[in-house]
Amino acid sequence: MIRMPGRSHTGPLQPLTAEQRDVGLRLRAHVTRLAGEIGERNVWAHENLAAAAGWIEETLRSLGLEVRGQTFEAEGHRVRNLEVERRGAGRADEIVVVGAHYDSVLGSPGANDNASGVAALLELARRFGDQSSARTLRFVAFVNEEPPFFQTAEMGSLVYARRSRAASERVVAMLSLETIGCYADAPGSQQYPFPFGLFYPRRGDFVGFVGNIASRALVGQAIGAFRRHAAFPSEGVAAPGWIGGIGWSDHWGFWQQGYPAVMVTDTAPFRYPHYHLHSDTPDRLDYDRLARVVSGLARVVEELANP
Repeated sequence: MIRMPGRSHTGPLQPLTAEQRDVGLRLRAHVTRLAGEIGERNVWAHENLAAAAGWIEETLRSLGLEVRGQTFEAEGHRVRNLEVERRGAGRADEIVVVGAHYDSVLGSPGANDNASGVAALLELARRFGDQSSARTLRFVAFVNEEPPFFQTAEMGSLVYARRSRAASERVVAMLSLETIGCYADAPGSQQYPFPFGLFYPRRGDFVGFVGNIASRALVGQAIGAFRRHAAFPSEGVAAPGWIGGIGWSDHWGFWQQGYPAVMVTDTAPFRYPHYHLHSDTPDRLDYDRLARVVSGLARVVEELANP
């Protein structure tokens, strides 16, 4: 459950590279657009939800990427997932999905939850948009992750995963980017559901890789790649999905269809005091450390796409 390959980074962080500084500026701009300008995004703020989808689509198209939509109905509104695909060469039938939900919970602008994940998704799509890989890569922005759609038939990631299963698609790995912008160095800044507090650090300065028991090989592969290439603290766990927090994002929808999937997260309510609140605003995020995480995730995606 808790033994992971490699070692988490300790000690001071290295200075940001020029590339990471640029990524950090773009991450801030993405989060500001979604959570600062568009704001709350859900079916009860449907104009904003549609505006967010339109902006994500426009941003991906500006990178020269073809965007496909998966439209369905929820609470009387037409909503959609957005997908970009780069078909693989040699092992194209094996699919790696990188996803993040773009909706926010009722009453919250959703900067960390989950404009941070969408911002990372856009930057990874930028990074891999013109690169070839052995496996097929998909970058997907999901709708309806938040309650009341969470873990229901109208959850966007479950709708997507069911379509993949119905088409007999071979999804070999899914990464869910979920609430990844909060980092804290103070002792006691990190909490856990029982019993994980017995094994993991009390400082919220790390990024987490979380999966269920069936996805334990993928958890190890992902965090192992991150630790080899990113000088940034990281922790991992593969645990039963019924434990609180383990299945709290879009990876859950892929589990339901038998696909291996991992959540990448700052642990959300176990660290972030503004989780699901009106105060979840763009100024709360640590964009320098988020840029470091995205840089490391790029190497994770690269290894998953080229086994």
